[in-house]
Amino acid sequence: MKLLFYAAKIYDKKSFDPELENYPGVEIDYIEYELDSRTAALAKGYEAVCAFVSADVGAQTLEVFKECGVKYVLMRCAGFNNVDTEKAKELGIIVKRVPGYSPESVAELAMGLALAVNRRLYKAYNKVRENDYTLRGLRGVNFFEKTAGIVGTGKIGAAMARICRGFGMKVIAYDVYENPSLKDFVEYVTFDELLEKSDLISLHCPLMDSTYHMINLESIKKMKDEVILVNTSRGGLIDTQELIEGIRLNKFLGVGLDVYEEETGNVYMDRSDEIMEHSVTSRLLSFPNVLITSHQGFYTKEALAAIAQTTLQNLKDAEAGIRNDNDVA
Repeated sequence: MKLLFYAAKIYDKKSFDPELENYPGVEIDYIEYELDSRTAALAKGYEAVCAFVSADVGAQTLEVFKECGVKYVLMRCAGFNNVDTEKAKELGIIVKRVPGYSPESVAELAMGLALAVNRRLYKAYNKVRENDYTLRGLRGVNFFEKTAGIVGTGKIGAAMARICRGFGMKVIAYDVYENPSLKDFVEYVTFDELLEKSDLISLHCPLMDSTYHMINLESIKKMKDEVILVNTSRGGLIDTQELIEGIRLNKFLGVGLDVYEEETGNVYMDRSDEIMEHSVTSRLLSFPNVLITSHQGFYTKEALAAIAQTTLQNLKDAEAGIRNDNDVA
């Protein structure tokens, strides 16, 4: 089985190659090109491709794959909002994902962002490097006995809930499906109630029509003053323009984002020499209480190993006709 691996980085090769000894029939070719409707033609002669969350796996891309003979699309990530699942089903292309590579890796980054914006760790680091040891602009709040609001209590949200509990926080949550493993310490509430009561709001839900721009100016105005907002899930959960308006209204103590709406053109790219005149991201970074990271929630040794293992097992299962919870099309 020949597998074309799009948008390959050095760490991808280091995590996937050691796993190949367990899958002797799989041969991987790594390329740096990102997957879109133009680069899809490079898959001619391959039965399977591997793509990441930043790929364009829309209808046009899938049609090219069909012409090239691609049977399987392996998403090495949990999210699949960038996949036209209906078109894939129509074309008979199987699409699988990695729904639970390491919940703790993302949840720990979420808490790291919350702590960093609360205690202004990024600002403190730069001040001390300049031999400025004053405390101006560094005041935070205790998380102990504050309320954490978890939006989405799947594996990652559940991990974040447990971390918040460890900090001595009261944990409330909103989800369409309640997680029974959290019932001993998590109180489920309505979304509006979560907005109104939480000192820390952390987003851990998929991007769907029902969750698109769930954080907007209307929902922001329902939040407490000096709330901390963290998003390690999907950028489209937040209306960025209205988030900027909320920041200008001094609603937030801090905002930590590992994902954001404009990230597609930025993610894992070095754009340090470019002038980004119309960048919404640049506007966000102009605020002293905003911290943006590089979609790195998955980027731990343990998570990378789990992604490689599950992706290659997904390929083996797809070839054997085995359908499971990892299937999205």
